[in-house]
Amino acid sequence: MIKLSDLGQVYIVCGKTDMRRGIDTLASMVKDKFNLNPFSGQVFLFCGGSQDRFKALYWDGQGYWLLYKRFENGKMNWPKNQDEVRELSPEQVDWLMKGFSIEPKISEATARNFY
Repeated sequence: MIKLSDLGQVYIVCGKTDMRRGIDTLASMVKDKFNLNPFSGQVFLFCGGSQDRFKALYWDGQGYWLLYKRFENGKMNWPKNQDEVRELSPEQVDWLMKGFSIEPKISEATARNFY
């Protein structure tokens, strides 16, 4: 399995992205909509509406990689805010790839039992 956080800093583009978009359109979106540099060597993640697949855009210094992954079982817990991009820690990337939220919440009942 490819560990995305080993490639560079990972950013998640929140909300739904049209998964028919290719390298040029995704790179343009990173630059124009979020004012980030798509040639930075960072990884940018995009997800469609079904949340069972994503694309990762990565510049390696010589060209772009466009990685596509579809989960056979389960879905990712993808943030919904369409106008937001977030920087993820390596731990958050791992959580996302396992289907967990990047912002785990402890329920009040669980917190009470902990103390």
